[in-house]
Amino acid sequence: MRAVVLENDFGLANLAIAERETPRPGPDQVLVKVGAVSLNYRDVLLIEGVYNPRQKLPVVPVSDMAGVVEAVGENVTRFRPGDRVLNVFMEKWPAGQPSSQSLSAARGGPGGDGVLADYVAFDEDALLPIPAHLNFSEAATLPCAGLTAWAAVAEHGDIRPGSTVVVEGTGGVALFALQFAKLAGARVMVLSSSDQKLEWIQDLGADEVVNYAETPDWWRTVRERLDPEGADLVIELGGAQTLENALRAVRPGGVVSLIGVLSGAHAPLNLPLVVMRQVRLLGITCGSRADMVRMMAAVEQHGMRPWVHETLPFERYVDAFELLKSGSHVGKVAIQVNDL
Repeated sequence: MRAVVLENDFGLANLAIAERETPRPGPDQVLVKVGAVSLNYRDVLLIEGVYNPRQKLPVVPVSDMAGVVEAVGENVTRFRPGDRVLNVFMEKWPAGQPSSQSLSAARGGPGGDGVLADYVAFDEDALLPIPAHLNFSEAATLPCAGLTAWAAVAEHGDIRPGSTVVVEGTGGVALFALQFAKLAGARVMVLSSSDQKLEWIQDLGADEVVNYAETPDWWRTVRERLDPEGADLVIELGGAQTLENALRAVRPGGVVSLIGVLSGAHAPLNLPLVVMRQVRLLGITCGSRADMVRMMAAVEQHGMRPWVHETLPFERYVDAFELLKSGSHVGKVAIQVNDL
């Protein structure tokens, strides 16, 4: 089978298509023929040696896929050949709070080889059915980006009709956060430095949009347009350069969900903004299998479709990573591995 492998050193230039033996499913495993994968910024960081400089090589990158069951082990009861499935990002996190073990078990990184290959073997518990209305590219966006946004909004955000939410950016997690917040009946403001992207975002349902490059103190705009007290929830994807704004934009008693570090991982923390206003700072590292089951039910019930900016063919995997790095996309970038 074909697999994209990071061979002897970090960097996109060291990725190559290699021939590997097709895995055989064990008694409790399911062999999946991969239809599509979706890319996360984590994948780029891993390839460039930033995510984990001690990552053992060679490694197959990418964590999220959707495909068709090819074969099942003798003890498997929930799936059969021909079923459409997607994988669970945190395979060792069934429910509740995470552990060190569960947080280090994601594929395409500390958990071992990823899914940018023709076939991948999974434990039965690491797969879920794909809703009928989704294609493989759409379904492949859900395991990491979709679930991260769901955890921030639905599991920990305490969002209900009339709540106010601020979303930083227009990437995969950001668009999912917009979609899930709108499903809950919230008013949503989205931030971007691109007027073109903000036009698209308004078409996708954002109630308010702000160009943060033109409005550096955007927390004031949040209070002017959404609520004088501040937003109930801020989806903090920017990192060091946006955290201060996020803390000023959230209401007393509100939540800032810390997800991204695109502008830097180390930031001075204005403690009075947190302590004196009883703000909850919550780190979000995707979610459990139980969280994902609830998310999939919501996606199916509402017929929600993830926003895929572009799906590139397998042979153009480098172009797909470059597109993700460029930040010119809106939503998710996917790769079609097999035409299923």
